[in-house]
Amino acid sequence: MSLTIYGIVASRAIRPLWAAQELGLDFEHVQTDYKLGESRHPDFLAVNPNGHIPALVDRRPEGQVVVWESMACTLYLARVHGKPDGQGLSPSNPREEAEALRWSFWTVNEVEKDALTVLMHRQAMPVESRKPDQAEAAEKRLRVPLQVLEGHLRSQQSSGQNYLAAARFTVADLCVASVLMWVRVGAREMLADFPLAAKWLDDCLQRPAYVSLRRPR
Repeated sequence: MSLTIYGIVASRAIRPLWAAQELGLDFEHVQTDYKLGESRHPDFLAVNPNGHIPALVDRRPEGQVVVWESMACTLYLARVHGKPDGQGLSPSNPREEAEALRWSFWTVNEVEKDALTVLMHRQAMPVESRKPDQAEAAEKRLRVPLQVLEGHLRSQQSSGQNYLAAARFTVADLCVASVLMWVRVGAREMLADFPLAAKWLDDCLQRPAYVSLRRPR
């Protein structure tokens, strides 16, 4: 296959894997589990010397393209493998492109660290290792960006658009939802204080492309 994505679903690799599913791409998924040390194997380090998943390799007529970082991989797939037809995942005009970029950078800078803290200290870590005070502090900080998201969705809906960049689901929604799903696991009650964001997130995570990835194999 010309496209290979490295990583596991239970990681940030969910982002490019989800994008590839949404786009209907034919790709090879190389299970690379960081918890087993597989991202430090020489074969993978030859792809990403940083030793982190995900990474992708796109073998193109003009030469091989290697992309690291989950958001970069996801935005690359939408831009290079998608069709800017105003119907699918890919941005179809400069405004949608800008929305995809700004919301992807926003979610990494404003949401991801605290979302991961909430997830780890309330669900993912062994009980004896959890620090409730860290989760509570992270949840409190998350209210600020969630209010920003809620306001944007309210503005979008007033113009007949239920998603971040358009009236349809785009890569902007995928990138943000792939982070906020951690909040839904670790701070569901707090998320309920932002009903538009909660409904939008539910809609994103009910998409067949996402559900198919999370289904036990």
